[in-house]
Amino acid sequence: MADLTLRQRFRIAALAADRSRRSTIAGMLSSPLMRWQFRPTAANQLLIVPQDLRTADPSFWSEIEHGQFGLAGTIAHLHGRSPFDINPPNVNWARELHGFGWLRDLRAAGSNEARDAARRLAAEWAIRSHDPAGVSTEAAVAARRLISWLSSADLLLEEADESTYRTITTSLGLQLALLGAGWRDAPYGVPRLLSLVALTLASLTIAGQERALKGVEQALSAELDYQVLADGGHISRNPMVLVELMLDLLPLNQCYATRSRKPPAALPEAMDRVFPMLRHLRMGDGMLARFNGVGAPSATGLATILVYHDPTGNGLADAPASHYSRLERGRAIVIVDAGSPPPLEISGEAQAGCLSFEMSSGPDLLFVNSGMPGAGAANWRPAARATASHNTLCLAEQSSSRLVANQRLETLIGSPPIRTPDNVRSRMGQTDDTVWLDASHDGYLSRFELVHNRRLSLASDGGRLEGVDRLDGFKRKVRLRRDLPFAIHFHLHPDVSCRLSKDRNSAELELLDGESWNFGAEGAEMTIEESVYFADIAGPRRALQIVLRGATFGESEIKWFVERLNPEKAE
Repeated sequence: MADLTLRQRFRIAALAADRSRRSTIAGMLSSPLMRWQFRPTAANQLLIVPQDLRTADPSFWSEIEHGQFGLAGTIAHLHGRSPFDINPPNVNWARELHGFGWLRDLRAAGSNEARDAARRLAAEWAIRSHDPAGVSTEAAVAARRLISWLSSADLLLEEADESTYRTITTSLGLQLALLGAGWRDAPYGVPRLLSLVALTLASLTIAGQERALKGVEQALSAELDYQVLADGGHISRNPMVLVELMLDLLPLNQCYATRSRKPPAALPEAMDRVFPMLRHLRMGDGMLARFNGVGAPSATGLATILVYHDPTGNGLADAPASHYSRLERGRAIVIVDAGSPPPLEISGEAQAGCLSFEMSSGPDLLFVNSGMPGAGAANWRPAARATASHNTLCLAEQSSSRLVANQRLETLIGSPPIRTPDNVRSRMGQTDDTVWLDASHDGYLSRFELVHNRRLSLASDGGRLEGVDRLDGFKRKVRLRRDLPFAIHFHLHPDVSCRLSKDRNSAELELLDGESWNFGAEGAEMTIEESVYFADIAGPRRALQIVLRGATFGESEIKWFVERLNPEKAE
């Protein structure tokens, strides 16, 4: 756990004061005397139904018919009861239940029974929703529910009887009023932005909301400018956030077009920045690299988004605001995390993977970070956040980032944030033969007086990646009182097989398509060890990792390479 600097203590105090101010305003606006200002004049009059771009699973209805309700990677058995009557198996399951994203699955089932169930469950929730402090009132959950109900308005309201229609539309108006009054109290980052997206969408789709639209647009614009960085990355440094965000922004932008209204400039500008960044962060299999919260891949979601973008030029070579570097030659793609953790208030899911990389050859993944476990395996998250779960150097069995032990801050953001490295430097270049990256971080400087430097060089044909990892003092020589152990991890994708040579100086790697690579190193002992790959849709999977182990007295250099053995496979 990390001790806080004076600057960070001031930052936490400022965050707490800001949150208290927002909570006070939200509380006042949510009071019965003020709530009338946010109530829609005609919540039962929907002008348009927003498009839902997320992929639906029609088999969900079949599960319900068999008494199961599977959400967030967990199946709950109903035993003839309503899902709102059972004890939720975990909080993530409850959040998805009350977020109503599963309405799209009932729509996709295409049966009258599924449509009747959708209306019945929405009306049931509307009648029961009286808990002012439950999971259903969390900002992100309330915003997701409002978006889901609006996007499924035809499913919920067409052919509904008068009582059900009135119950659902009345609830829709109340949800809009409460979110309009309370969005300021939403946690920093995605929950606050999602709340404003939901309010803007509602203001465009529900009749009588034009008066509220201008103020909501101003708040949305400010939040987009803050959260979507200049290079298109998200301030959380979580690439998956960009996918989820775009799946909401694209329908919102379309609603403006359908209503023949001009969107606030910040909306299309943010989207135009995000598209190239998503391509920048894609590996050879088309999925996003596993950095800072990326878990199981969403192939259809990312593919759906990129259909809306016609790429021009060569794309991003580097991302100076998000600090993700991309080396690409031939069939090989290498993406490197060369940045510090995000701001404290948004680093609750950030991972300690500074200077880690991922590598693919064609559509096959070779080296991958372990990724973030899904909601059904949340107990693995502390391990997944550690440096040892990433393709980088770990010193003295400690992570390069440190958890912040501060109950006040954890209460503000919902999970322990991380801090350090404070200074991460990187520089890219190329020659006729290679494209290279030089980078360093000071995550171990305050504890061990050492800086981690890494140089990666990718050959012009993509057939060889060379690396040099160096530990030394910052602008001075360091001689430690005792040797410190280090380990450089190279986690392999579960589909990659690996065997160590007899002399233990090299290892042969084989990909699914039969392509073979040789891994060699000097300056450390090579071992093959077990690993866990968290970013699989089916849950954690066993995998292997190559680990280079040694000890440093204050200055060490380890050289390694991975080279394709059968170039004909790359043709």
